[in-house]
Amino acid sequence: MATLTELTAEIVSAHASGTSLTSDELIKNIHAVFSTLKALEAGESISAVETPAVEAPAAPVITIKQAFKNKDEVLCMICGKGFKTLKRHIAMAHHLKPGEYRKQFGIPSTQSLAAKNYSESRRQMALDKGLGEGLVKFRASEKARKVAVPAIKAKTPVPVAKEKTPVPVVKKKAPVPAVKEKAAVPAKMTKKK
Repeated sequence: MATLTELTAEIVSAHASGTSLTSDELIKNIHAVFSTLKALEAGESISAVETPAVEAPAAPVITIKQAFKNKDEVLCMICGKGFKTLKRHIAMAHHLKPGEYRKQFGIPSTQSLAAKNYSESRRQMALDKGLGEGLVKFRASEKARKVAVPAIKAKTPVPVAKEKTPVPVVKKKAPVPAVKEKAAVPAKMTKKK
């Protein structure tokens, strides 16, 4: 069986391989994992272990201007790494949705989270495959349809109130005849033993 130190090293190294950590964060992470494993080995509940407080959102490592100035890549404002598109990175590494990321750093919604050259190459590839032609044809047909038949606003007819169908009258059943009681046998006619 592995020792607590070996287990801690494996867990922290697995975490650090997917997330960039500063040296202070790495030390805090090692301490938290080790103390949690020690408490579990002693049979204590995990809530009894002192857990570090959740920190406020990370301050930007770089400015917005620096993050989006390069045409070949977009830099993450949390960790400073460069990517063709940030959407997957911020979801996997920082657990943020694009809207949350924009709000956290004040990025306008008009700013793409993808590199300019990447977006342009995808656009060109779509044009080469003819993917835009169908959209152009559809827009032209919709425009022609609207021009040919002008929309006339007509009053919507008021629905006529339907009369309720009468509920059929339930016929009463004939009364059930009463059961006749047997006539009482006079006491004198009974046999005595």
